[in-house]
Amino acid sequence: MTRSQTTRTKRANGVESRQRILDAAVEIAGERGYEGTSIAAVSAKCGLPASSIYWHFKDKDDLIAAVIERSFESWLAAVELPGEETGTPLERVTAMAANVARSLVDAPDFLRLGLMLALERRPTEPRGRTVFLQVRDIARHKITEMIGILAPDLDENTLEILASYTVAGADGLFIQREIGGDAVDLVALFELHAQLVYEAATRMAQAGMR
Repeated sequence: MTRSQTTRTKRANGVESRQRILDAAVEIAGERGYEGTSIAAVSAKCGLPASSIYWHFKDKDDLIAAVIERSFESWLAAVELPGEETGTPLERVTAMAANVARSLVDAPDFLRLGLMLALERRPTEPRGRTVFLQVRDIARHKITEMIGILAPDLDENTLEILASYTVAGADGLFIQREIGGDAVDLVALFELHAQLVYEAATRMAQAGMR
């Protein structure tokens, strides 16, 4: 094997190990929360020694932050407004909401862990909490832009209010499913939420034009 092939193999093994560690951390953190997650527990779950985990991540906080970042990237891919050719504005926003809900049903740990960290108050703020608040702000800005596309006559302040309301409502629906379990149809609730936000945006735009 040549030196370049050896390097590529090591890099591939490193990427695979990192993914195994993150997968294990997601599962542990989803079950036990931030406090209950430890490097030892993640090591036992993924089958890699603690030294391998510390090679990729400097400490537990760095690992949790990486979990949130990776999960957010997957979730954000669902926050895309379908093209105009797919239907009316209401149909498009409803479809997007359904996709977001499905992504949360499939991988709820990003929001579950992030909300737990966001609600905690510590003398030293965990990096995971900081990362969650940062990526959450990215999501809110993206939602603001989409509402602006669907209701271009709204002023900036109204757009910000609607975006904040949209995010807060989505949080509440997610928590309702966490409490109620599979009996709660998160997709149907997100579709309804999106339709109500769209109707509110339309009414507010019309009122502003009078």
